[in-house]
Amino acid sequence: MKHATFHKGVIEMGHGAGGRDMADLIRNLFVTAFDNPDLTGEEDQAILSFPAGRMAISTDGFVVKPMFFPGGDIGSLAVNGTVNDVAMGGAEPVALSASFILEEGLPLADLARVVDSMAQAARAAGVRIVTGDTKVVERGKGDGIFITTTGIGQVREGVTLSARNGRPGDVVLVSGTLGDHGVAVMGRREGFDFDTDIVSDCAPLNGLAGALLDAVPQTRLMRDPTRGGLAAVLNEIAGASRVGIAIREDALPIRPGVAGACEILGLDPLYVANEGKLVAVVPPEHAQAALAALRAHPLGREAAIIGALRADPDHFVEMETAFGGRRMVDWIAGEQLPRIC
Repeated sequence: MKHATFHKGVIEMGHGAGGRDMADLIRNLFVTAFDNPDLTGEEDQAILSFPAGRMAISTDGFVVKPMFFPGGDIGSLAVNGTVNDVAMGGAEPVALSASFILEEGLPLADLARVVDSMAQAARAAGVRIVTGDTKVVERGKGDGIFITTTGIGQVREGVTLSARNGRPGDVVLVSGTLGDHGVAVMGRREGFDFDTDIVSDCAPLNGLAGALLDAVPQTRLMRDPTRGGLAAVLNEIAGASRVGIAIREDALPIRPGVAGACEILGLDPLYVANEGKLVAVVPPEHAQAALAALRAHPLGREAAIIGALRADPDHFVEMETAFGGRRMVDWIAGEQLPRIC
């Protein structure tokens, strides 16, 4: 970014005005970082070719604060978050669009760092960023940078995943430790110096989801437990499938450092966001095959079976505690962790 329009080193209103400054920003930063045959920077859309079949599409906005946190940043989060939403539908993500809301005064070095992180995340996930948009708002009217990404993917033939597919007796699995992302972001935002290194689990899940579907095409559904954490996902499934769910506290994979940080912060790990984990529901006869498939993948080595669906007209989610008691795992009231994605 050595063109004269970048001489102040920050985003200016002219970078969103549709003139030379904006063209230079798009050409010298975004197009250069996201370079692929479908992205030219000269068209208002990307034209893609797809084979016949079903497509999955998902869109999401990202407003995380701070924009950089241990294990990731708003750029990698924007790519992985949408890749994961598409993958949870049994689709292989193919392409993304990206919309940037930039605040006047944002350091160009920070923007370049975010864009480079997005490019690396896209390459790691095997997707192309093919089109986008940039707007600039006045100083004090934004919060540095907001990103919206939309992803499309090709759904596997014969696979139909849905939160409505669960049946009593089905088994619930998680692909790894819970709460890492939310605690990492909260710790950085509030300046906590935890005794242990806690980093976000931000990662693309399409490879892990594909490995599970290869091994167990009978998988009922997959979800990534982001805002609201595991508790929100389980309550969504219980309501949509009209079942109850029983989980075991001693089966939940939670890092000791995350558990300790949650205790200090007054948080419940069940409600803390994750950005690189999936929840899967499979028929009981396929539970061990599903667990083995998850654990064989680098992102699923700490996968665990945590409970099962059951007949329950009230659609309650309950947890058997480590002390042998039972507690309700209800929807969260209010907002436990703001601005974590």
